Amino acid sequence: MQENPVPLFDLKKQYAKIRGEVRAAFDEVLDSQMMIGGAKVAAIEEAVAKYCGVKKAVALSSGTDALLAALMARGIYRSPLDSENAGEVIVPTFTFFATAGCVWRAGAKPVFADIDPDTFNMSAESLEKAITPRTKAIMPVHLFGQCADMDAIMEIANRRGIPVIEDCAQAIGASRGGVKAGAFGLCGCLSFFPTKNLGGFGDGGMVVSNDEHFAEEVARVRNHGMQPKYFHRSVGGNFRLDALQAAGLLVKLPHLDSWHEARRANAAFYNEAFAGEPKIKTPKIDPKNYSIYNQYVVRVPNRDEAIKTLRANGVNCEIYYPLPLHEQECFAALGYKRGDFPVAEEVARDCLALPIFPELEKCELEKVAEQLKRAVK
Repeated sequence: MQENPVPLFDLKKQYAKIRGEVRAAFDEVLDSQMMIGGAKVAAIEEAVAKYCGVKKAVALSSGTDALLAALMARGIYRSPLDSENAGEVIVPTFTFFATAGCVWRAGAKPVFADIDPDTFNMSAESLEKAITPRTKAIMPVHLFGQCADMDAIMEIANRRGIPVIEDCAQAIGASRGGVKAGAFGLCGCLSFFPTKNLGGFGDGGMVVSNDEHFAEEVARVRNHGMQPKYFHRSVGGNFRLDALQAAGLLVKLPHLDSWHEARRANAAFYNEAFAGEPKIKTPKIDPKNYSIYNQYVVRVPNRDEAIKTLRANGVNCEIYYPLPLHEQECFAALGYKRGDFPVAEEVARDCLALPIFPELEKCELEKVAEQLKRAVK
């Protein structure tokens, strides 16, 4: 490995700029000893709801738990006493595992859809083919910080009367036609995993919604289905956000838009650098979309060899995602096989994520671009 490698993420650089604010916010919580719930959690809920352009937000323990709580609050949750009425939830096969994993955990059946070859988001055509009388929800993912084609998806969903639960884990602040991710469907589910554009200091998540009754149900679900205290209409979970996480997020949120713009500037640098390289397919952003580039994912024909070359020359990179969900061993019982979703399978074979975090220096961007161009030749 060469000296001064370019990391895929460098959270230390970001933290160094806000360290004093974060420490002061943490001390305030520690001095209060209000560690669960309280003013900080209420404040981050209000702030994120306003940022996303929705009426309500409910803070949760992770992005995964946000997806699960949303499914449970909607009633897409089969009790052990109901073994025959499992519904179906349509999800893209090319995404992080939690999207389909939460459907399975809720007792529903994940039904997969293929993706658009340019945006990597759920294909509306494939979605429509996947709908059956048992479809209880549609769960599009705004992958890598770009909104899915919500115009087409919402038209299909509204025509069929099917609720839409948006997986916005990688997309807080992304928008389509001026509408923020999470404000199109019944709700949006956010993640505050540390490497996200708005990352916490551990796990955290949130459900955002314009349906205030639904938000109340999510709030009840996150606390063991309890309301009032010690009375339970249904079984929920312990999905609460810690006050320390809320305090850290409150410090970071005002910086979020500037961090988005820094990522977009880095993406623009790469786009220009790779413009003359036919073997490097850069991300295609729908003209209606504002992308926040949670990842910058290119496609190259010799992906695995390119990774070896990049890493050997001091450029860290990653594969998002090497195996589509319909081919995962844990979902074998669903009966899918290789060839069922050719676009997702092709993208999984040649996609490659490059460093894109806001604090990248120009010399690091130049190194990444130079080494990738060398790697594909």
